[in-house]
Amino acid sequence: MSPVEDASAAEIAAVLGRVGGRLKRVRRQRRMTLADVAKATDISKSTLSRLENGRRRPTLELLLALSHAYRVPLDDLVAAPEEGDPRIRLKPGLVKGRTVIPLTRQPDGTQAWKIVIPTSKVTPQPRAHDGHEWIYVLSGHLRLVLGDQDWVLGPGQVAEFDTQVPHWFGSSGNEPAEILSIFGRPGERMSVRST
Repeated sequence: MSPVEDASAAEIAAVLGRVGGRLKRVRRQRRMTLADVAKATDISKSTLSRLENGRRRPTLELLLALSHAYRVPLDDLVAAPEEGDPRIRLKPGLVKGRTVIPLTRQPDGTQAWKIVIPTSKVTPQPRAHDGHEWIYVLSGHLRLVLGDQDWVLGPGQVAEFDTQVPHWFGSSGNEPAEILSIFGRPGERMSVRST
């Protein structure tokens, strides 16, 4: 192996060696247990534990699922954010058949995503979790199931809801739906009180 290849392999090993600590830190910031993450990602608790403790090398598939579950850009799990440059590098990932593009990079704040949802004829499976979400439809038509309500939203329409209410959304129609999703966990919203 050449010196350049040695240096590259060492750099990759160093980056991967830091992933476990980042995964654990982000999970704790999200106030999630390993069981919560396992349920959200279909990754076993033992695999999650080994990833966090550095006993398992992370794969792209695992990191994409965790990035989506934690609502953080993949870069936040793999590399330290660059200081001083406010531009966000849009790096799409594929999560459960949807193209997900992170628009924020802070793992402990409100998260924004652009999501492209392909057309499909799946049966809605509503899920609930802590947080609050805003969805803005950019193009196509979005079917939103919220509790016992069922809506179709078009371009320019917005929905806001507490994610503790069981919910599901998908494309409705013959074309993909593109949305902006802004998600905040409890305690991340500011409350102002005056006397």
